[in-house]
Amino acid sequence: MMNFKGAGTALITPFKSDLSIDVDALTRIVNHQIENGTNYLVALGTTGESATLSAQEKRDVMDCIIQANGNRVPLVIGIGGNHTKAVIEQIQSTNFDGFSALLSVSPYYNKPNQNGIIAHYKSIADHSPLPVILYNVPGRTGSNMSAATQLELASHPNIAATKEASGNMEQIMEIIMNKPTDFHVISGDDALTFPMMAIGASGVISVINHAFPSTYSGMVNDALEGRWNEAKSKHYQILKASQKIFEDGSPGGIKVMLNQMGLCETHLRAPLFPVNSTLENELRQLVV
Repeated sequence: MMNFKGAGTALITPFKSDLSIDVDALTRIVNHQIENGTNYLVALGTTGESATLSAQEKRDVMDCIIQANGNRVPLVIGIGGNHTKAVIEQIQSTNFDGFSALLSVSPYYNKPNQNGIIAHYKSIADHSPLPVILYNVPGRTGSNMSAATQLELASHPNIAATKEASGNMEQIMEIIMNKPTDFHVISGDDALTFPMMAIGASGVISVINHAFPSTYSGMVNDALEGRWNEAKSKHYQILKASQKIFEDGSPGGIKVMLNQMGLCETHLRAPLFPVNSTLENELRQLVV
């Protein structure tokens, strides 16, 4: 079991020039994360371009990460969607050996009301063999999961945390103020992780942590241990990069930085498209 505290990385899926999965690059990235202080890893989320992967490719990614990890840190698997029955069927057909929790995004495109979101997540939690992490990201789903909704879901015995990427600090404070003691609020916004932790968040599921795992994970763990001056210094060291990687689409930005570090290529699957050349140059300079 994981404790849902610390810095998690939402892993990319690296591709070769023919857009097949680059398992060697993925292994390098996993090792780089663990060797530089990342507390846990998240596979097959949005950053992993999971929407473009076949069922077999998802299994290949899972197997690669399990093998590369070698039981060193907890692993989280992303399984979500806007068809509740299909999500449950996917959960029931998945071998979760090696994984400690399930991250599931709030239903997108359909725009269910709050009661629909609650029913969706309760069904998932009832069928999941792993603890469930809610994922509220209105910028991608088209709807916000309210504080009241998340607090109701927090009472479910198999819902352990929420990844909050609404950017609404008042909503986040309401959740933290009223949540059960054993329910964790995890930042889903790299640039806001430090202020979120200052009001009681447990850590982050991060994209920028790919490029700066020692500094960014260090910031998170400094905050958890009350070293606020050290955490603030690291926060400002990484802030510009935390913002720049999302400027022209994700994970295009972070793949450029990882390419500059010699860890993978920059290839994306359509409809994603490489970042513009001006931003690419800026991102490469941020790694140097």
